[in-house]
Amino acid sequence: MTNPLPGTGPVLGIWAHPDDEVYLSGGLMAAARAAGRRVVCVTATRGEHGTDDPEHWPPERLAAVREVELTASLAALGVTEHHQLGLPDGGCARQPFDAVVARLAAIVAEVRPEVVLTFGPDGFTGHPDHRMVSAWAEAARNRAAPAARLLHPRLTAAFADTWQHVYDRLQLFDSADLPWRAAPDRVAVELRLDDALADRKLVALRAQATQTAELLTLLGAETMRAWACSVESFVDAAPAPAWDFADGC
Repeated sequence: MTNPLPGTGPVLGIWAHPDDEVYLSGGLMAAARAAGRRVVCVTATRGEHGTDDPEHWPPERLAAVREVELTASLAALGVTEHHQLGLPDGGCARQPFDAVVARLAAIVAEVRPEVVLTFGPDGFTGHPDHRMVSAWAEAARNRAAPAARLLHPRLTAAFADTWQHVYDRLQLFDSADLPWRAAPDRVAVELRLDDALADRKLVALRAQATQTAELLTLLGAETMRAWACSVESFVDAAPAPAWDFADGC
């Protein structure tokens, strides 16, 4: 680790869809569990619309399969505590803000995290659900554990440049302004996964096969491991801009 995760207390991740947590923080969660720390994961939605083939994967079927996949994925990382909010996939911005924050704040109060992980206000990819979860998570942390450190995953410029060909191929980001890149002096935590940790993260990614099987076939396991399982970096939260969530953006 270049800049290791400090402290010894609980780590709480708050994410939008199954697989967000493993892509953005799987190595960190596994490392924290290996160090004896409590790690708790919250997922806002069941990811029922996460398919390009809704005829083969109708929402209820896909949601049920993704719940099983997520359990297996987290188990590969050593994480056994998970909360599912069951909110509509693609509809987070339409939920009552205060009611969702109250639900999250109750979880935060019980976990008493030292560190909270979630999207930055850009949602990392720009996805409206991601951006909404970022706002909820920050509000819940401010209400129930204001001393907890709030970390957002962020690509470094060097990493983004190295893997730009993959991002271009996948068309992962919603606009040319994404992802926001962190200058080296902004990086608060950087985890360089060793072989054992990278292998565990790859196993966790494979477990969420409805979302990763085609990607693994497209990229190949070696490239997938080098790209998705080599480095995780985070910045300390900065004040969020005043996004207008009413229009679903």
